[in-house]
Amino acid sequence: MAAKKPSLTKSFSVGRAMAEGALKRRKLASATRKKALARTAQPLAHGVASGPKRLIAKVSVPHTSAGTLIAEGDSWFDYPFHDVLSDLEDIYGFDVESVAHKGDTVEDMAYSGGQLDDFARCVEKALRSGVIPRAVLLSGGGNDIAGDEFAILLNHAASSAAGLNESIVAGVVDQRLREAYAAIMGAITTVCVGLIGRPVPIIVHGYDYAVPDGRGFAGGWGPLPGPWLEPGFRRKGYEAMTVRRPIVVTLIDRFNTMLKGLAGKPPFAHVRYLDLRKTLPNGATYRDWWANELHPTKQGFESVTRKFADLIAKA
Repeated sequence: MAAKKPSLTKSFSVGRAMAEGALKRRKLASATRKKALARTAQPLAHGVASGPKRLIAKVSVPHTSAGTLIAEGDSWFDYPFHDVLSDLEDIYGFDVESVAHKGDTVEDMAYSGGQLDDFARCVEKALRSGVIPRAVLLSGGGNDIAGDEFAILLNHAASSAAGLNESIVAGVVDQRLREAYAAIMGAITTVCVGLIGRPVPIIVHGYDYAVPDGRGFAGGWGPLPGPWLEPGFRRKGYEAMTVRRPIVVTLIDRFNTMLKGLAGKPPFAHVRYLDLRKTLPNGATYRDWWANELHPTKQGFESVTRKFADLIAKA
């Protein structure tokens, strides 16, 4: 028998309780900052006026922006050289404040108080500039099901039930990830209400259909080496790509279905879901779009970011 899904209201309450703790800590930090500024702060114009003329001219130009975004997430928001956030700034003109960190899981984001404090600090920073964030971008889930955790989702290829283990997938995606997403969205909502007075649109996204070909970052070196899928497939006896690919499609569809089921429903009427499936070609030219098993190339990120920008405009 499938386990009962946790209540969204209960998960929201978990996030709200964590957010209330973060807001209390930020209130104390803000009071400390205020005292420090009263002792030491100089008007910004004073420091600028004493600098080089070229710098004075540069900072005197009125600031224009498509809006301020605050982001929390994983490597799709924190990837070397280019990612969704850098493209939103450079191509679409947004200002982005981010607490995203490569390798983070949704559970890290949901239940780590330090990350929530950092998020609240970003909101305060925007408000001090006289700006209300246009949207909050939330990315996560890949690190919860890929890497060392991936093999456990699979029955062995030689077993009588080859493929994904339904009970484990249900427990990870439909329960654990669903509950963690509800908690972090509840926390983000509570922080925004506490600091701004109302919720800010939250945009969540599912991933596209990854290609489990065994490629890691920069040949398996660097800050997020990989591969993340191929070792699990090999360990469980799946050698042919023709067998691996449909399993990945089923898992990605399951994750997207979970996210879509959360967005727009009470207490998350302000949450928008972005479907990124079939954004990145995974046919014969897939290497032009996928830099490795889990991350797009530069042009791949640009295609993904275009969809983010379109949804932000609507949100």
